[in-house]
Amino acid sequence: MASTLLTRIYNQFNQFSKTEKRISTYILNHAELIPNMTTKELALKADVSEASVIRFAKTIGIGSFKTFKIALAQELAVKEEYITDFTILQKKDSPHEMFQKVVHVNKNAIETTKESLNKKDLEEAVHALKNARKIVFYGIGGSSIAAIDALYKFTKLGFQVEFNSDFHYMLSRVPHLNKKDVFVAISMSGKTKEVLDLSRIAQKKGAKVIAITNINKSPLYKEADIRLATPNVEEDFRIGSITSRMTQLTIVDTLYICIFNMVGEHVLEEFQEARDYVVKLRR
Repeated sequence: MASTLLTRIYNQFNQFSKTEKRISTYILNHAELIPNMTTKELALKADVSEASVIRFAKTIGIGSFKTFKIALAQELAVKEEYITDFTILQKKDSPHEMFQKVVHVNKNAIETTKESLNKKDLEEAVHALKNARKIVFYGIGGSSIAAIDALYKFTKLGFQVEFNSDFHYMLSRVPHLNKKDVFVAISMSGKTKEVLDLSRIAQKKGAKVIAITNINKSPLYKEADIRLATPNVEEDFRIGSITSRMTQLTIVDTLYICIFNMVGEHVLEEFQEARDYVVKLRR
């Protein structure tokens, strides 16, 4: 997309119908509010019908209003304070200013995830994990952080869980999966060869594959059985995984809390026992 959404709307303004001008005027003046609005809410604010809002998204070349909101949220997230690309070298901020920027982009990334994550897919993922015989998490690089976090959390719930950063080791483990198991593949781009290879082996063995990956141009997203989509908040070439990691960790936390809500009462005794050991060994 050569131009931004807001620039496109601004440049096409005179070509819009009277109704479309009402919608575009509100969007241009209140862009930061749009990602959290429904079609009904925008229709009321712009004094148009919901159908007009839906048609407007198609008029500017976006398939649906939901897709429009995701794209706009991503655009707003990187518009002013995009800290993970190399343009950060062009301005020398104080440590506190950097802190504020980190908080800003992380907050926007998490907010954008609310739009990219599909409710039905989330429910399917929770159901699959709850009933799994074994759960394998896998990601490399920055995505391995989310995999390790998931390993710790789900182990606490008593699940048989596995993760290892060694690809060749995982190659020896994944073929033992079957239709009762779940393989959770974590990759920002969805193009990481190791993640794709293991996902395909897991599917071949009958395991359910859950992908935590970007919604845009991700082979992993297309191939997975269940898709937990993260927004595209960082470029592949960046100084470090920051905002993308936050979206992945947010989804992992959501899965953990959902499962704990279902089975937590059955593992409270083990939780307390583990806590007692922690306190005892700390002294």
